[in-house]
Amino acid sequence: MDRSLTPVNGYESFSSKKVSSRGGWNAAIFIIFVEVADRFAYYGIAGNLIMYLINVLHQPISTAAKNVNLWVGVSSIFPLIGGLVADSFLGRFNTIVLSSVIYLMGTVMLSLSVSAIPMHIRKTVFFVALYILSVGEGGHKPCVQTFAADQFDEDSPEEKQAKASFFNWWYLGIVFGSSTAILLVIYIQDNISWALGFWMLTAVLAVALALFLVGIKRYRRQVPVGSPMTSVAQVIVAAARKWCVDETRGRFGIYYGDHERDGTLVKGQPGAYILGRTSQFRFLDRAAIIDNLDASRETRNPWRLCSQSQVEEVKLVIRLIPVWLSCLMFNVVQAQLHTYYTKQSSTMIRSIGHFQLPPAILQSLVGLTILIAVPVYDKLFVPFARKFTKHPSGITVLQRIGVGLFLSILNMVASALVEAKRVKIAGEHNLLDNPKAIVPIRVWWLFPQYMICGLSDAFTVVGLQELFYDQMPESMRSLGAAAYISIVGVGNFLSSFIITIVQEISSKHGEEWLGNNFNRSHLDYFYWLLAGLSGLFLCVYVWVAKGFVYKKVEGQETQKEKELSSNV
Repeated sequence: MDRSLTPVNGYESFSSKKVSSRGGWNAAIFIIFVEVADRFAYYGIAGNLIMYLINVLHQPISTAAKNVNLWVGVSSIFPLIGGLVADSFLGRFNTIVLSSVIYLMGTVMLSLSVSAIPMHIRKTVFFVALYILSVGEGGHKPCVQTFAADQFDEDSPEEKQAKASFFNWWYLGIVFGSSTAILLVIYIQDNISWALGFWMLTAVLAVALALFLVGIKRYRRQVPVGSPMTSVAQVIVAAARKWCVDETRGRFGIYYGDHERDGTLVKGQPGAYILGRTSQFRFLDRAAIIDNLDASRETRNPWRLCSQSQVEEVKLVIRLIPVWLSCLMFNVVQAQLHTYYTKQSSTMIRSIGHFQLPPAILQSLVGLTILIAVPVYDKLFVPFARKFTKHPSGITVLQRIGVGLFLSILNMVASALVEAKRVKIAGEHNLLDNPKAIVPIRVWWLFPQYMICGLSDAFTVVGLQELFYDQMPESMRSLGAAAYISIVGVGNFLSSFIITIVQEISSKHGEEWLGNNFNRSHLDYFYWLLAGLSGLFLCVYVWVAKGFVYKKVEGQETQKEKELSSNV
């Protein structure tokens, strides 16, 4: 079907050629290349960064952990800026190209810093390169997945169904890229050369960017029509200006928009939709009430009168904020993967015959678990659960996120128990005061916490991706992707903050929980603390999820209604 969308409700327009049932995947496959390469490069750096900071730059363990958390945090916060720029000015395609070039420049500089830069300035160049990568991540992360999802035509039933499982398989692809980096690049960094490992990342990024550009004629590209944040501000200002206005007292009804008339779409505006009124945040509804002043004007003042759909879009954004806040502790737990988990494994027996496993290589277990869990979830669990719940996805997206949050608590419990056993064995062999000694306990004891980490990721991260794509206004979907990514960033900042507080308190009241001597530290206490905090955040999440109202589009059954009907 040939179609050309015109800007509706501030949404970007795009044109597309005739699309087959496989049209979405035919375009998305080229986009997947650049995302897999980005994850390959990111985890090739993040996965082993703490060991580089400790062993090469000679930083203390707690300082190195905080530096890793800071870099990961900044890299996950910048997408908020990148998503806003993409939705408002450059568009997703142009933002992907620009950010990919910046990312490539960062990896070149990083590779030079460990191979051709004099030692006295190496540290400075290394950290500058890291934060150039953060800028590249800022434009890349919020746009690539959203741009790929945009390739599926929601007006086509076949493509809409393909899009339903797209997020699972997309995540599977990026996990493959990250796992390959952990298995291959980290081994090369630890056993052959840091420089060779970083140059490999650079080469893969360059090839992926070329492949992405090969598919340029296949893509549906959207043209930005201005900042979506302006629309949000207009609703808030209009509602404030009409604080005393009441819809039932001599007013002129509700304004549905210039492209709507009496709640129906005006002919000639294909693709437009009307968001139905919801009972939450009723104070914002005043922005859509036509009062005497609005009725007397020939032209609409957008800072006094907004459409019903515009008001409901702002409500969508507000509803996601509590979900965002209640998921922060999940990423505090996940932050341990690149820091204390790796340091833990470095103190344990990692040999298989004459082969010595790099400490960070166990992170591949997370990816391996996800590679198994996602297909099982998509192909076995969803059809099975659908028979009982009648829900198209088996369980709701909020239930999926909740399962992942619960698993993250189990992750910390398992981590604390294993760490307590490791320290006990160190004491039995008189190694408590020998922090460089290898404790006679096999690294396999860490497998459960890595695997639970992967399971919780498969549930929570994919769920958050789907929720923040589906429930955000269409004109803000890049920003929505950035919002869920920023949970990772704030979670890492929160992790650094908790480490600082724990160090400050524990150093004044006995032995440090997170000192340089892991055998004398109390990392297990730290893990129990995170488990307790995660439990509190899960209680908050359950309360938020119970009151969550899904997007309601006129003429379509809401997800909440589907849930209710499935339980009848």
